[in-house]
This record gives sequence, C-alpha cells and structure tokens, in this order.
Amino acid sequence: MAEYQSVIGLEVHAELKTASKMYCSCENKFGAPPNTLVCPVCMGYPGALPRLNKKAVELAVKAGIAMNCTIQQNSYQDRKNYFYPDLPKSYQISQSEKPLCVGGYLDILVNGEHKRIRINRIHIEEDAGKLIHDAENGITLADYNRCGVPLIEIVTEPDISSSEEAHAFLETVRSTLKALDISDCKMQEGSVRCDVNVSLKEKGSEILGTRCEMKNINSFSGAVRGIEYEIKRQLELLRSGEHIQQETRRWDDSRGVSTVMRTKENAMDYRFFPEPDLGLISLPDDLVSQIKGSMPELPGEKLFRYTEKLGLKEQEAKIIAFDKDKAELFDHCLSLERASAKTLCSLIVGEITKYLNDTGDQISDTKLTSLALAELAGDTEQGRLSSSSAKKVLNELITSGGNVKEITERLGLAQISDPEHIQKIVAEIIAQQPKSVQEFRSGKTNALNHLIGLCMKASKGRANPAMVREIAEKLIKMEE
Repeated sequence: MAEYQSVIGLEVHAELKTASKMYCSCENKFGAPPNTLVCPVCMGYPGALPRLNKKAVELAVKAGIAMNCTIQQNSYQDRKNYFYPDLPKSYQISQSEKPLCVGGYLDILVNGEHKRIRINRIHIEEDAGKLIHDAENGITLADYNRCGVPLIEIVTEPDISSSEEAHAFLETVRSTLKALDISDCKMQEGSVRCDVNVSLKEKGSEILGTRCEMKNINSFSGAVRGIEYEIKRQLELLRSGEHIQQETRRWDDSRGVSTVMRTKENAMDYRFFPEPDLGLISLPDDLVSQIKGSMPELPGEKLFRYTEKLGLKEQEAKIIAFDKDKAELFDHCLSLERASAKTLCSLIVGEITKYLNDTGDQISDTKLTSLALAELAGDTEQGRLSSSSAKKVLNELITSGGNVKEITERLGLAQISDPEHIQKIVAEIIAQQPKSVQEFRSGKTNALNHLIGLCMKASKGRANPAMVREIAEKLIKMEE
C-alpha cells in the first residue's frame, strides 16, 4: 500500500491596526452596535469614491519586511468580483497581479528542527461584513461594520508538512504581527483568520495530489484540528481506491468536521480587473529603508537566540519569545546580569505565567519590576532563598511590589544554610523515621526523598535542599 505525505499551504488574513478603514474615514473598531460604523464608501453607494489608507500600506510593508519579502515599489489594486450578502457593493478591493510584497519566508522551530516556510505573497485588501445566522427564526442578519476594515493576506507556498508545523508557523506570524503593532491578533474578535489548503502526495514523489481548501477557520487550534481531519479524510478515500475531488470546504469547529461548499466545476470566477477608482501604489524611495531601520529583534529571532545561545528549552523559549511583554521583561532582567537565563526563564514561565493566566492581567498591570525579578532570581541561584520561598516572595512582588531583601526578612524566608542547624533537623527526622531509613539502605531511593521532604517541612521550607540531601546521606551511612 502506498505511503502518503501531507502538503499544506496557508492563507492568513490579519486585520490591520489602523484608526480608520481601508478606503474611507469610518472608525476601525470592534464591538460597536451593528451597522453604526458605515458610510456611502464602505457600503458601495453609487458615486462614492474610495481613498487608500496610507497607514495600512505602511503596516503591510512592515509585515513584508518582517517576513523577508521583496517590497514592490509599484503595485496596484484589483476588483475581486463576487456576489454574497456580506459584500454590499458586490466586489472586494484586493490585489491580484501586482501585490505589495512577494517572495518571502519565515523560519519556524518544531521539536528542535528548523524549517523555512516560503511566503508567496502578502497583499492588502478590505474585509467583508459579518453574517449572523439565526437558525431558530430561520433568518440571517447582516452587520456591515466590518466592511472595508484593512487586511493583509499572507499566502504561503505548500511547504508545510503537518498540523504541528502549521501551528508553529501561525504562532510565529501572530507573535510577529503583535510585536510590530501591525495587528492586535485577537482571534476571538476575528482579527486573525486563516484558510487551509491540504493535499496528499505519495512519499518520494514530486507530483502534488489534488488540493482541497478549508475556510471559516477562526482559531489556531481549529486550524490544527481541521488539517488533521482533512488529512484523515483524504487518506481514507485514497486507501479505499477513490479519487480526491478538488473542492472548497467549510470547517465546522463545534462538530469537528468539514463540509463541501463548492467543487472545482462550480468554483468561483472572480473576474479580477484593475480597480478603476484607485491609482498606482508608488512607495517613496526611502520608506522601505526607514521601516527596515526601525525594526526590533523579531519573536522568531528571539526564539532562535533563546534556544541556541541561551540553552532554553523550545517550549519555554516560545512562551517568552512569542509574548512581547514577557520577552521585554526577560531581556531586561538578563541585561542586569544578576542571574542566569535558565533561572529567569523558570520564574517567568512558571509562577508569573500562572498568575497572568489565572487573573487575566498583563505584566504591566502588576507591581513587578525587572530589577526586583533579577534580584530574586539571583538570590535563588546563590542559595539565599529556596524555590518555595522564592515563590512566596515573587507573589508579594507581583501583587504589592517592594524590595526582595525586605520582603524576605519580613516573611522570615531567608534560606538556612548553616550546616549545624540543618544537621540537627536531619538527625531528628532520621530518628523519627527508622522504617524509611531502613528502606533507603535496602535500595529504595524514594525513601530518601521522603526523608528530605520531612526535613524541608520541619524547616518550613527554608533549609538548603542540597545540604539537606548531603547531610542526610552522610548521617544514614554513619549509622550503618
């Protein structure tokens, strides 16, 4: 039986973070009452003429530079013609033949492996409205507030081989757009969406299989599930001797299935032609250079620096690198040279991330400073604080702020590293636990961990755990 390999391409749509819409002065805002952010231009009234949003073009150029594209100094916009209730003027202004950005790439990291995903193009276009289907009453409501909201569409080459790689690519795109303030990437508001193209080819073959496209994917986890579903569906068809039909499918995330929207024979002919009401987009000579010169280190670059130069684990590095605020905190702490990258990473990925997830706060909402975190990490490394005590101090720093030394003294959390004090605690526990001592002597190593846990409890978590272990082993051997 033939073995197959999945071939995946993505089309990512991201709403741009502008004050107004793409071709009119209506406010670009989510959550307003239905049909209150509309005008003759975005509603397509006869005689209303569009005017291109300069800021949207600049943000698209910034995205293109971040994704290593060639920025075309001259490009133009096209009309994409189709009839659907969410598009009041019956065409969408997009780019077809001459997009703004072409031929880029993004490097991703998956299970320690680097992979380069080529980007075919990034173009600008306007968003359509939103339809709300009321199944109970059998009606569909149309909200046109989203009509004309500026978008970029990022189109990859079919270089992705698995749902895991697709997720890594989407994570990298989202973190890049957020870090550069190009898009707020709020998936719950629909500001980032993607379409997925999936096909299967025989392993070792250069001939691609028949492609199917899935639309209506509104989350990265949905993209992963949709890809896995489509690979399984196509694989079952091929192994039963059937052919794959080229079709566009709609992903239903609640049911975890895709259904046919249209087949190749009924595929939409968009009849693209140059937009007659808008002129050539001609970029100033120095614009691209200015944007390049203002670019910070990107999340993908941080990820490779954290893993390759600092030795962080991939998943921990992603938690920090792909979050702008965490990355800024981590890098600033690191620059203070009070503690190692691994200790700082452990605190940020562990207690700080847990607190932020539990409360919904941002780092800026807390009282924590980079100096205090660096000092706390340093005290932990130097043995002045145990890991459990460090968590208590960190919680105080997050909620109330303050000085690490003062909090440590006030809460009585300074780590005990006095050998005589620790030996006294250990000796008492050994005397109370003859059974555990005997089990350890007979080769049950977990018995020692039990004894150490009791010693730490007796010291209220303040004893140096490494010294506790060393002294416990020594005393047990002396009694043999």
